[in-house]
Amino acid sequence: MAGEGAAASAAAAEVAADWRDGWRGGELLGAWEAVRAGAVAPALAALSRVCLAMSAMLLVEAVFLAAASHARRRPERRYRADPLGGGGAHDDGEDEEAGLLGYPMVLVQIPMFNEREVYKLSIGAACGLSWPSDRIIVQVLDDSTDPTVKDLVELECKFWANEGKNVKYEVRNTREGYKAGALKEGMLHAYVQRCDFLAVFDADFQPEPDFLMRTIPYLARNPQISLVQARWEFVNPNECLMTRIQKMTLDYHFKVEQEAGSSTFAFFGFNGTAGVWRISAIKEAGGWDDRTTVEDMDLAVRAGLKGWKFVYVGDVKVKSELPSNLKAYRRQQHRWTCGAANLFRKMGAEILLTKEVSFWRKLYLLYSFFFVRKVVAHVVPFMLYCVVIPLSVLVPEVTIPVWGMVYIPTAITLLYAIRNPSSIHFIPFWILFENVMSFHRTKAMFIGLLELGSVNEWVVTEKLGSSTNTKPISQILERPRCRFWDRWTMSEILFAAFLFFCATYNLVHGGDFECIYIYLQAITFLIVGTGFCGISNS
Repeated sequence: MAGEGAAASAAAAEVAADWRDGWRGGELLGAWEAVRAGAVAPALAALSRVCLAMSAMLLVEAVFLAAASHARRRPERRYRADPLGGGGAHDDGEDEEAGLLGYPMVLVQIPMFNEREVYKLSIGAACGLSWPSDRIIVQVLDDSTDPTVKDLVELECKFWANEGKNVKYEVRNTREGYKAGALKEGMLHAYVQRCDFLAVFDADFQPEPDFLMRTIPYLARNPQISLVQARWEFVNPNECLMTRIQKMTLDYHFKVEQEAGSSTFAFFGFNGTAGVWRISAIKEAGGWDDRTTVEDMDLAVRAGLKGWKFVYVGDVKVKSELPSNLKAYRRQQHRWTCGAANLFRKMGAEILLTKEVSFWRKLYLLYSFFFVRKVVAHVVPFMLYCVVIPLSVLVPEVTIPVWGMVYIPTAITLLYAIRNPSSIHFIPFWILFENVMSFHRTKAMFIGLLELGSVNEWVVTEKLGSSTNTKPISQILERPRCRFWDRWTMSEILFAAFLFFCATYNLVHGGDFECIYIYLQAITFLIVGTGFCGISNS
């Protein structure tokens, strides 16, 4: 009887414990549901509304850019671009009065830093430009810290000088200001005072011999123009899937964004290379400034606020190299995104208050050029497609409308795709990869807006000297030749784990197919986070 009583007591205690555990579990579940309904859901719903509004802004912007670029008038129909040449049939009294009869004096600047793989390409291409040798100066601005590279660059300059080219090899005692500092100091030399125009080429850019012949006439014959920007062409777009995706993004930038800005408000951001400036416009705008990591955009905005016009000539192409290493690409994107956001912070009030340009040009600069393209375009792909939509599967009180999840992104994607018909089969990879990169761009954008620690971080993009575009496209998964833990990016791996959890929860408890997209995005984050993207260092 005593044993039976003890057994009964034990059974009762076990039932009571199970009841208490269940009650506690139910209490916790009830508490979570109360917090979710009272705080989490309203916050997520508000965030989704903001993201959807910004997504609509992106669609309107994409439609505007597509229409403006499609309806463009060719630059030579809007501006005089007659070939130059002393006493030629196209010259008239206006040229003589302006002092531009014949060929004006041109300075070509080539800034470089430890460019062992590509220094010969840029110097050789610049020295091969079809322009009277007594009317051009090639200025090599070498900030290299590797003494061997400096010796090689100097030797290359001496070689071309012996060939009769006017090549100036300039070095500094410090890297202060990085590229902007080098360009600014390069303009201080006495021989620059004889020059009318300035062409800038990064170390991996190879202009065709007729580059100046096709760009200088716009400046020489149209005194209101300060900048002529050429299009970038790539020598290694098929090196790997990552370079193919980069080409799609940059092709859209040039074919649509630059073309639309040129044909509507005669303004766009200078790309830092493959462009020709009127030196007097540079001086009027205040010269090169190293206050941000986008000295090219900074100069363009200041010149634009002075009323100068810019021309984009998409028919003139300059060869360059796409970064094929993931780490180098990340750093490049950080510099571009952070610098643009920081410039927006520094110049927003100046743009708003200036009286030298029209209201519409100021609106275009503040809203379209800066806010939508430099802020909204980075926030939406990450916050909406990588945060809000995955979180909404965990919070059933929040529902994302179909037009926000499907219709708008599909429309924006189609507007991108129609300008890249040969790459349309890469669109799914482009979407997923760009969403991952938006994670880094959003972080860089906030660093620039808030001027946080790495706001002025400058790392020169690694160049490998790729010179062919005939290599077949590599597999989706590349295998870098380095240790696994050296190529990890823990933030991307952790975000992949978050997305896997959301996708699995949706698969088990949800009644829709959002888990398919979330799984694909999670896999992409994991691939990029573990370094199986791009190629290894040379």
